[in-house]
Amino acid sequence: ACSEFSQKSCEECLKNVSCLWCYTNNTCIDYPVRSIFPPSSLCSLSNARWGVCWINFEALIIAMAVVAGLILVSITVCCCYCCYCRRRSRSRLDEEEEQLARKREERRLQSLQRKHERKLKHDEIRKKYGLLQDSDNPYSRFENE
Repeated sequence: ACSEFSQKSCEECLKNVSCLWCYTNNTCIDYPVRSIFPPSSLCSLSNARWGVCWINFEALIIAMAVVAGLILVSITVCCCYCCYCRRRSRSRLDEEEEQLARKREERRLQSLQRKHERKLKHDEIRKKYGLLQDSDNPYSRFENE
């Protein structure tokens, strides 16, 4: 029981995790498990020690609240930053996709233009050697040899 360590030292009392040391009357008492914080009728928070002797319960609560707040703020900032980066990367991907589509269309048009130029050249060569039928007269006379 924690009451056995009363009137001894804080370190001996707090070796047992379920004990609470009160500096007002140098007593070691069982930690009130039913309530989160020990009631002021038992021992004031500034004089209560739990876990370690060098920090009072009030400072311990404040320090843990600050640490928990920092963790929550950092998680929130990380989530917001990740959402922002994801949205930014999506817009960047959309821009890249749009550029690729534009370049693909330009290449297709250039290819069609080159194909048309090749066809004109080939038609000129066919006309030169008499291999191209006139488009004005699609019917030609069949000659027997």
